[in-house]
Amino acid sequence: MQYCLKLRVYYEDTDAGGIVYHARYLAFAERARTEALREAGVPHAELTAAHGLFFVVRRAEIDYLRPARADDEIVVVTGPWATGGASVEVQQRFEVAGQPVATLRIKLACVRQSDGRPARIPDRWRLALGEQT
Repeated sequence: MQYCLKLRVYYEDTDAGGIVYHARYLAFAERARTEALREAGVPHAELTAAHGLFFVVRRAEIDYLRPARADDEIVVVTGPWATGGASVEVQQRFEVAGQPVATLRIKLACVRQSDGRPARIPDRWRLALGEQT
């Protein structure tokens, strides 16, 4: 599954030099993953409400390739997804005018809301994300 989300860079997203602040990429990526799950018919909120589970970030690796600036339109390309028993790895690419500005590789763990322990991802989510064991 692959999903694209367009975002506008606002002044609040930039540092003193007018370049997108490095940590904002994590917020943009989170937004894109949330919308990708919603688009796939498996919203994160339903995972929590129906199963008492949620995803937490276990690892994030970001490569910054060139600066994005205020008023740029960033397209966040999310996917492919690789789903394990209780974890998901996903790649995200950030583009401005078709040119890559950053890449992100993130590993998410599925955990129980009750105790924070790892839990198997329900089949519906595994199938929607394109299970690859």
